[in-house]
Amino acid sequence: MGTISREQAWELLTKYNKEPFHLRHAQTVEGVMRWFAQDLGYGDEADRWAVVGLLHDIDFELYPTEHCLKAPELLREGGADEDLIKSVVSHGYQLTVDVKPEHEMEKVLYAVDELTGLIWASALMRPSKSVSDLELKSVKKKYKTATFAAGCSREVIERGATMLGWELDQLIEKTILAMRAVEPTLNA
Repeated sequence: MGTISREQAWELLTKYNKEPFHLRHAQTVEGVMRWFAQDLGYGDEADRWAVVGLLHDIDFELYPTEHCLKAPELLREGGADEDLIKSVVSHGYQLTVDVKPEHEMEKVLYAVDELTGLIWASALMRPSKSVSDLELKSVKKKYKTATFAAGCSREVIERGATMLGWELDQLIEKTILAMRAVEPTLNA
């Protein structure tokens, strides 16, 4: 499986995305995907997992009503292979597309996309404004409040955990650890 480089992926992402929020989210998911690749024994595929994470919302900023529908066109123009495109698009399963996450990488992306947003929102409520001291119980408390980070679908997060065969707490805990590893690189 060939892939586009990280540099090519960043160039492609920034062609269609300018808002700092979206770029930070893309970088967060990129790092979280790299962390999970290592954690789950896919270290030799970590670059590919990271590129999928970086590009997962390539079409969201300019084409929010066509999210995951416009992405294949943009990714093909950028030189992405069909496997990478399928992986990116699969995170919109049952939301905008019928492309089911099958590979463990796709299931992780599906599960962590929304969850990273909820975890960042939880971290921003802390005096440190960081995930470095964020604990599972704090996230779970916020998670149970439907109005907190309301744009982060609990249903999608739970479906993602189920796809992976994990308990929700396990998914949240691992994602917190991944985000702790990523956080120092985000403001660099």
